[in-house]
Amino acid sequence: MFKTRLISGIVLVVAALILIITGGEVLLVSACAVSLVGMYELYRVYHMERTVMATIGYLAAMLFYLDLYVNWIPEPMLFVIGFLIVLLAVYVLWYPRYHASQVTAVFFGVFYVAVMLSSVYQTRMMEQGAYIVWLIFLCSWGCDTCAYCVGVKLGKHKMSPVLSPKKSIEGAIGGLAGTFLLTAGYAAAFQAQMGITTTQIFILAAISTAGGLISMIGDLAASAIKRNYEIKDYGTLIPGHGGILDRFDSVIFTAPVIYYLAEYLL
Repeated sequence: MFKTRLISGIVLVVAALILIITGGEVLLVSACAVSLVGMYELYRVYHMERTVMATIGYLAAMLFYLDLYVNWIPEPMLFVIGFLIVLLAVYVLWYPRYHASQVTAVFFGVFYVAVMLSSVYQTRMMEQGAYIVWLIFLCSWGCDTCAYCVGVKLGKHKMSPVLSPKKSIEGAIGGLAGTFLLTAGYAAAFQAQMGITTTQIFILAAISTAGGLISMIGDLAASAIKRNYEIKDYGTLIPGHGGILDRFDSVIFTAPVIYYLAEYLL
């Protein structure tokens, strides 16, 4: 299992490197595809992944990504309101095929997975985005790795005994400290290319640390949903890791945090 997980992890990292370095339309289409798979996994939890209602969700996600490229929709709330109206229309026209909770699940899925994950692409397209975008992964996967290492050695106090018995407060602190140091080192290494000051290096490290804190919430939130519906993993797409949502649960939360903090603080 460890060997399978390691190989899958390496492949995943290499794929992320290629897609993010390439950027542009390639990253946009890839982020959309990953979002659709993640939404499928989430909708499968609600036993509606191949329904008309779910299809509306998939189409809404694709429209959202298309608009990121062509900028047709002048006001974001138009997308939100229009999507909700269409969902409720399907709910009424097909009544009583769908339950109100399923309407909520489809609406939730589009924003939880597709909209939040799109921040990876939006961060990459920022000025200096080719460098800033890596903060998303430093404060999600990096924080998780540091937290695991510290937790194994020093972990004594459980952070969330019910949701994730193996996570400890000591591990969380280690993860955040590791995230700060990793980001500071990364920013210092590329300081000249990014054209940033020493102060901005520490701002980036602080932004990444905030993202690391949020990543823990994202991880636990995904675990909570799985526990509510008594499933081990969201899928089997990534051997040794589970599904898209199992591997990208923290990235989904950290991506918009890094995007907006970098947009307003740098």
